[in-house]
Amino acid sequence: MAALTFNEARACVIEKVGAFSRAETIEIEHIEIEHAAGRVLALPLCADRDYPALARSVRDGFAVRVCDLPGEFRVIGEVRAGEISAQRVGQGEAIEIMTGAPVPEGADGVVMVEHVSRDGGRIRTDRTAVPGEFINPRASEARSGDAVLPAGMRLDYSSIALAATFGVAIVPVFAKPRVAILATGDEIVPVRETPREFQIRNSNAYSLAVQVARAGGIPEILPVAKDTSEDTARLIERGLDSDLLLLSGGVSAGKYDLVETVLADLGAEFFFDRVRIQPGQPLVFGRARGEFFFGLPGNPASTMVTFEIFARAAVEILSGIERPALPFLLAPLTGDFRHKTGLTRFLPASLSGDGSSVTPIAWQGSGDVPSIARSNVYLVAAADRAEWKAGELIQVLMK
Repeated sequence: MAALTFNEARACVIEKVGAFSRAETIEIEHIEIEHAAGRVLALPLCADRDYPALARSVRDGFAVRVCDLPGEFRVIGEVRAGEISAQRVGQGEAIEIMTGAPVPEGADGVVMVEHVSRDGGRIRTDRTAVPGEFINPRASEARSGDAVLPAGMRLDYSSIALAATFGVAIVPVFAKPRVAILATGDEIVPVRETPREFQIRNSNAYSLAVQVARAGGIPEILPVAKDTSEDTARLIERGLDSDLLLLSGGVSAGKYDLVETVLADLGAEFFFDRVRIQPGQPLVFGRARGEFFFGLPGNPASTMVTFEIFARAAVEILSGIERPALPFLLAPLTGDFRHKTGLTRFLPASLSGDGSSVTPIAWQGSGDVPSIARSNVYLVAAADRAEWKAGELIQVLMK
């Protein structure tokens, strides 16, 4: 099977998972608004009334007829947010008004309090205005019945505020996909065990669990599969009971890299088994027994990177998001950078707090977890470009 480019492989994942996981097939849950942050909206959120329901002031000041400006006005009352004035503004009259308060009848503009001088019950201003100045008209932000949030949107704090604004106390969201995580290899021991010199602790399962949860899934860590066909097959079959299976390790060309052989014996369809990226070239993506799987390379950096750029999209689609996107930015390099063309590389880097510069972090290859942990972005070196000079913009992927 020919190796795919980064863009080809990502497009393949989105196309294949999207074709079998349309939003209408995902179960809908109805949950309380205080628990809905981070979930994906399953139905459009509609306004239950005009917003604002009345024309309201966006400044503290005085409601007047703009045709009377500039001039002197008699203050006939006051209106605060949360009440309606029973008085009507007439010629040469003003009503003191607070931000958010409904605009009294007769007024068609607001003069800011900073722009008037006051003498007892009268004010004077030399300002002019146009009708509607500092007023939010009725329904200027939403009309009753309008869809104000589309289905398929991940809810953040602002969309939760909008749901609360329109009285949506119970929010319809897509059910979270269940994602099985299976590390493979005789060399892997549990986190709480002291490894021998030739062993490593099972860090990949825990990094993947965090990544799955962040993408909107429910992670389930399975026992480590030993390097036998029988144990690997048993645990893969268990993992295929979930909505998505993530395997870590066992996908290279070694004698005991059994994952692809076992999956083939289970009737798997393979969409690709190699991508022209670093880290993470030996990446497998396919479908078996109706469920999608990824065979991620076993080196920690490879596992983390390939999840973020490929498997995360699958989790998001299975969560109800139709168009998953990667958080790419451009930032100027602090120094010259070069690499060998042919592969798209995702390398640990440090983006300054204000985003004004990015610095590659020296690392010892895809097993170097400390360097990945010290980074806050991945520097993305395009496959068809060999070098960048200090100060030139380069693409980075947020972690």
